[in-house]
Amino acid sequence: MLSMNLRLSGPGLILAFCLAAPTARSQSAPAATPLSLEQVLDIARAKNPSLLSAEQHVDATRAAEITAGLRQNPSFTVSGTDVTLGASNPASPYSYAANVTRLFERGQKRRWRLDSARSTTDVTRSQYNDQVRQTVLQIKDAFTNMLIAKEALRIAQDNLDSYGKTVDLSKARLDAGDISKTDFERIDLQLAEFESDYDNAKLDLTQSSDSLQLLMGLEKPAIPFDITGNIQAADVTITLAEAERDALAARPDYLAARQGVTLADANVKLADAGGTTDPTIGGEYERSAIYNTAGFQISIPLRIFDRNQGEKERTRFEAQSARFAEIAARNQVLNDVDQAWAAYDAALDLARRYNSHYTEEAGRVRENLEFSYRHGGATLLDYLDALRDYRQVNLDALTANQQVWLSIHQLSFAAATEIIP
Repeated sequence: MLSMNLRLSGPGLILAFCLAAPTARSQSAPAATPLSLEQVLDIARAKNPSLLSAEQHVDATRAAEITAGLRQNPSFTVSGTDVTLGASNPASPYSYAANVTRLFERGQKRRWRLDSARSTTDVTRSQYNDQVRQTVLQIKDAFTNMLIAKEALRIAQDNLDSYGKTVDLSKARLDAGDISKTDFERIDLQLAEFESDYDNAKLDLTQSSDSLQLLMGLEKPAIPFDITGNIQAADVTITLAEAERDALAARPDYLAARQGVTLADANVKLADAGGTTDPTIGGEYERSAIYNTAGFQISIPLRIFDRNQGEKERTRFEAQSARFAEIAARNQVLNDVDQAWAAYDAALDLARRYNSHYTEEAGRVRENLEFSYRHGGATLLDYLDALRDYRQVNLDALTANQQVWLSIHQLSFAAATEIIP
């Protein structure tokens, strides 16, 4: 389980820490307080611009529900004729009229519009949650990669320091006449490989740190910046069946597919309602000369040709398409979980072999051959081969542990469940 080395009162203080961190790289910068994965995720949820943009899109979609629920406005009309003539002119008396009309929707159009708008909001919210899920996976992977880069730099530094002592000892032996100049130069040439490993590891750490901070939403990489967590391979406490069950219950992309069916059904009902006739009813008051009159009017469209047939058929095909999409999404969920589980099993088996056997064995071989070489019991070639094997086995073990954690993150992503060993 990831360790928590930073004690803060909440995400706000973590965010303040990142904002206050200097943005220029400095070799003399003080050590940063390491952040845990949970704290990094808190900062990302508060600052990642892609997530903030998607969240605003959800709010914008929700606002469409207001428009969908609005009723038809009445219309008010005032008119007048011959208003410049006197009221006593019998041939053409002035006339004033005022009328109010309103369209009355039938077929529960407003209800189905609201259902459609609310279903659209639900789908959009689930799509946002799926984007959050994908961003969390990217952050977890970047976090793990930075932890691995830190450990790779430590290994590279240890190897460089250890081999540097060998070079110093060989130089003393050369000066004493115990080895030839050619043997010393072969040893010295090997130092370039360890120096290159160190430089590459340092570059990897810088790049992985920058990538993580970009996902956190920081405008520029903060220096100093550090994280803390576990990189040793670990067992998860969930079974495959439980992971599949959790995925079907919580995967936002699958939920969006199910909500898409509800949305499609609402659109079918809205299209059916769109084929009904909406009458317009109005009342009128008129004053002509000295006479007052009142009246009414009813306007009913004759839907002989256009009864919304095209929309009715289109929405029914769309509803059937949404049902097939839901089935495909469900199958994809189960397939994702199964593949992630298989990758985790394979990575864990490999990491266990390295951690329980090969790294210790490579260390013993290196120590034995180093001792033998220094005391004349082994050749230079044997010693250099042992060094290369030790270096490669340690890097392979680190990569194996990295793959375990990346597969755990992928399994959490596939199951939409926080799987922590």
